[in-house]
Amino acid sequence: MTTPPTAAQGGDEPGGIARRLAETPASRQLPVVAATPVVEAGMFGVHGPGDTSGFGGLLRRARPIVPSEPPYGGWFDDAWATLSGAYDAIGTAVEAVVVAAGEMTLHVRREHLLELARVLRDDPALRFEMCTSVSGVDLPDDARGLRLHSVVHLLSMTHNRRLRLEVSVSDEDPELPSLTRVWPTADWHEREAWDMFGIVYTGHPALTRILMPDDWEGHPQRKDYPLGGIPVEYKGATVPPPDDRRAYA
Repeated sequence: MTTPPTAAQGGDEPGGIARRLAETPASRQLPVVAATPVVEAGMFGVHGPGDTSGFGGLLRRARPIVPSEPPYGGWFDDAWATLSGAYDAIGTAVEAVVVAAGEMTLHVRREHLLELARVLRDDPALRFEMCTSVSGVDLPDDARGLRLHSVVHLLSMTHNRRLRLEVSVSDEDPELPSLTRVWPTADWHEREAWDMFGIVYTGHPALTRILMPDDWEGHPQRKDYPLGGIPVEYKGATVPPPDDRRAYA
C-alpha cells in the first residue's frame, strides 16, 4: 500500500492542500464548463443498407468534458495549488481540470498557453522540463464549434510526473501559439499535427508537411476527410481504393 508523500518528499502538511485550495481567490477559480451533449450517429454517416464495411451498426458518442472537482487526489492537488499560486490568471487560463484514469488534463485557452507553459516548466515545485508529444484530435461534433484539439504531453523528470494540456480551436480559426519557444522538442510533433489535422502553430520555425507531399491537399486524419487510397496491383490483380469498393452515404 502506498503512503502519501511527506512535506519533505514534496507533499504537504496535514490539511495543507485543502486549506490552500479553499483559500484560492475567486479570480483564480475555474468557471463552470457546460458538458458537450452526447451525439449518436452511424459510423461513416451510413444509414440503411449499402454499407459493406462491417461498421454500419456501430454508434459514435461525443464524450463530454466533465470537469473534476478538488480535491483531485495524489500529487494532483499539490501541483494544482502550486500552479494556482504561481499564475495569477489561472481562473481564465484553464477552462477545466479533468482527472481520469490516473491522469490529469488541463484544458487551456490558447491566449494563455505560452505563459502557463513557462510556469509549468520553470517553477521548482512543478518542473515539467520536457514535452514528450504534441498530437491532434478532430471532434467535429463539439458543441462549442471547437473541433480541432491540440493535445500536449509533459514530463517532469525532476518529480517523475506526467501532465496533459489540451487546447481547442475551430476549423475557421485553427491558430494557436507554437510551444517550440518553451520546449524545442515540440518541433516535429507540431509539424505532424499540422500535416494530419491542419492545426496552425504560429511562431513555429518551419511549419511544413512531414508525412504527406508538400503539394498535398487536405489533412488526412480529420473525420470528414474522404476515405481513399492508392490502387495496388498484386500478381496481376488490382485492389482499388476503399472509396471504390465500399458504399458510404
